[in-house]
Amino acid sequence: MKTPFTGGCACGAIRYECSAEPLVMLRCHCRDCQRATGDAHASYVVMLMESFKMTSGTPQHHFTKSLAMGLQKRGFCAGCGSRLTAGEKAEGASPIVAIHAASLDEPDAFHSQMDVWTSDAQPWAHMDPALPKYEFYPPS
Repeated sequence: MKTPFTGGCACGAIRYECSAEPLVMLRCHCRDCQRATGDAHASYVVMLMESFKMTSGTPQHHFTKSLAMGLQKRGFCAGCGSRLTAGEKAEGASPIVAIHAASLDEPDAFHSQMDVWTSDAQPWAHMDPALPKYEFYPPS
């Protein structure tokens, strides 16, 4: 993926920029991501928080349960409802942020490297058989 890369919400009120290569790109099939996206999975570009910055606007947040973090913060645009981020801790600093791939200015740059939380995958979800699959989280 070329850096820097940018993205934002559908109405343009919120914009972000990433200054480094992603740590990983993945599709999460957990029920929480299914509910958040209204689809069988959520596609994420996972970044170090230090290489991610909001360049305009301020997202709103809601919190969902996470086995890894207790509660995680999910960012969205209050104006248009676009999902932007997930994976941040509800309290304290988080070293990573997961960016919804659909919010990228060039979403065709997204290439999933794995499927996670396949334990919750819907039977109608298409998964690339060539990608590694993890029942829950991938190994650290």
